[in-house]
Amino acid sequence: MTMENLFRLVDQDQDFFQRKWTLVNGPVIVGAGPSGLATAACLKEQGVPFVVLERADCIASLWQKRTYDRLKLHLPKQFCQLPKLPFPEDFPEYPTKRQFIDYLESYAKHFDINPKFNECVQSARYDETSGFWRVKTIVTRDSNKNEFEYVCRSLVVATGENAECVLPDIEGLSEFGGEVIHACDYKSGEKFKGHKVLVVGCGNSGMEVSLDLCNHNASPSMVVRSSVHVLPREIFGKSTFELAVLMMKWLPLWLVDKLMLILAWLVLGNIEKYGLKRPSTGPLELKNTKGKTPVLDIGALEKIRSGDINVVPGIKRFSRGQVELVNGEKLDIDSVVLATGYRSNVPSWLQEGEFFSKNGYPKASFPHGWKGKAGLYAAGFTRRGLSGASSDAMRIAQDIAQVFKDETKQLRMRTVARHRRCISLSQF
Repeated sequence: MTMENLFRLVDQDQDFFQRKWTLVNGPVIVGAGPSGLATAACLKEQGVPFVVLERADCIASLWQKRTYDRLKLHLPKQFCQLPKLPFPEDFPEYPTKRQFIDYLESYAKHFDINPKFNECVQSARYDETSGFWRVKTIVTRDSNKNEFEYVCRSLVVATGENAECVLPDIEGLSEFGGEVIHACDYKSGEKFKGHKVLVVGCGNSGMEVSLDLCNHNASPSMVVRSSVHVLPREIFGKSTFELAVLMMKWLPLWLVDKLMLILAWLVLGNIEKYGLKRPSTGPLELKNTKGKTPVLDIGALEKIRSGDINVVPGIKRFSRGQVELVNGEKLDIDSVVLATGYRSNVPSWLQEGEFFSKNGYPKASFPHGWKGKAGLYAAGFTRRGLSGASSDAMRIAQDIAQVFKDETKQLRMRTVARHRRCISLSQF
């Protein structure tokens, strides 16, 4: 069956053998972040071969190269561990960036996952005539770049929700003159000591960058353009997330949202007087429907109360060394940090429009967004963090393993049948 399909592929593409290519006896996984590693580990446990492609030169490149130094996991470690291998017992409840990277590296080593690094996928499309996925990459080795193609029966998209930075188009930003960086390039507030820094964005990254700038004696102003849910990371010594998960087992979502906001008010007080207006939709419902994560406060709110972090409204325009806000106020600033988030890059390389939408997310909502047609899968697009990615990985591996075992069984049966025919013919 596979060879017949391969011949069809060659028949319709006369230049096929002039390019470097390989036939993968299993899925190709695009992305060696937590989602890709989790999927690979689950496939390994099922005895299914695979190839992992990664455009960077390391696993979990977002964590290794595009996160700030003070970052810790926002949720307790039991909600962030990948399948089949828990965190070391001596890790704290909220592991640091370095500890999480060490965990991922040990995870890859434990399951003998060896991604093909420096391979950037240019395109992936399903060939209906042959029944194969064709994944074309650019391989970078030293200063040399070469094209390569992988031919496979199934494709796992594991590039994640945060593959590319979102860079807003703000009037006058090019004329500002000072340093402008995205939060992915921010490491520490040390070099901003004594500077007036405008932080654009008030999500978890914006809040933490502002806090870090304060701790390094900078003067941050944080732009809060829209409403935002701010929750304490812990409520009376218990993880807020863990408490919400516990309540969801017994109560409807709308009631859990009400209770979470009451508890947040008891712990944090009224935050609207500091310029932080809450959305009308509850934090959990907003996360489920829009993918907007509530901010888990780890100290920024205290700095906002004291005035060390200045909360300002939306931006109208930039000018030389200055920003004008929508309320007409003008601020002198030295630097700008764009904590404006990330997006999926799937539409830029996956040539498919049925399973994925134009925004790079599966069209089907959780928990149905992990499997498409013709052997296409998505891992890590649930908007439910690492626990969602782990759930995807286990489902995907189980599904692929079943198909793989069925095809292997059919191949063996055909081989035996041919062998028997050969024996019977030899008797004449």
